[in-house]
Amino acid sequence: MAIDNTVTITGNATREPELRYTPSGQAVASFGVAVNRRWQNRQTQEWEEAVSFFDVTAWSQLAENIAESVAKGTRVTVTGRLDQRSWETPEGDKRSKVEIVADDIAVSLRWATVEINRNERSDSGAFGGAAPAGRPSGGGGGAPAYNPDEEPF
Repeated sequence: MAIDNTVTITGNATREPELRYTPSGQAVASFGVAVNRRWQNRQTQEWEEAVSFFDVTAWSQLAENIAESVAKGTRVTVTGRLDQRSWETPEGDKRSKVEIVADDIAVSLRWATVEINRNERSDSGAFGGAAPAGRPSGGGGGAPAYNPDEEPF
């Protein structure tokens, strides 16, 4: 039995993406997404609303593209996996949180227009350089990359 940890949410960016680099030069971006849920209360016939907030982290080229393309308020669809992090504060308190580690992010064309600029592929693999921890680096094992400039057959 396979266990899958995939989540997809659609909501609005709650803050500008913060782009940082690890000591090895790996790009990592983080930002928040608010997801609104609205329903009609069957007893009162009033509309009610709840908001859920999610922290999102992305790596490599995706992180750099997010920092360049997403702004606070942008409507985005995030696909990724849930990841729980734990740490201890300087005062010794234990903390943990669940965040989404993004595999892909798309902006909603229902609420905005975009200009698409293709990134050049590097020879260093699918992740544009060193892979994040726990991820294989580029190439091998999948379908050939789609190239829109080539004839399909």
